[in-house]
Amino acid sequence: MTQHDIDSPENVARRKHGLEVLSRIDGHQGEAVIDSLADINPAFGHHVAAFAFGDMYDRPGLDARSRQLVTLGVLTALGGCEPQLKVHLGAALNVGLSREEITEALLHSAVYAGFPRALNATFAAREVFAARDAEETA
Repeated sequence: MTQHDIDSPENVARRKHGLEVLSRIDGHQGEAVIDSLADINPAFGHHVAAFAFGDMYDRPGLDARSRQLVTLGVLTALGGCEPQLKVHLGAALNVGLSREEITEALLHSAVYAGFPRALNATFAAREVFAARDAEETA
């Protein structure tokens, strides 16, 4: 079976499609995550691209904005995912969510995930917004 062979023609095609979706959503930040896995676990990078983005993010039924809202809520609720949360906060801005929508979603998550996790997510958003502002003024 070819599912474990990440270099089979079928899996290369899935990965390529996933990388295209990832690029549309996360831009260079997503590519950096995949690249960071190349020396230690290229199969993991393959699955992030092929499965998470190629298979899941590109499904019909939810638009990219809705998927990012769900992702922000889940990462906030999990806690301890701030590096991934920062990537997805940037992705949320990339797919058209406003800062107000993002901070409102993080505030709303406090009801279900607790104040400490929602605060951590809000502080992560502050960092992402400041970095975005710095990029735009540079």
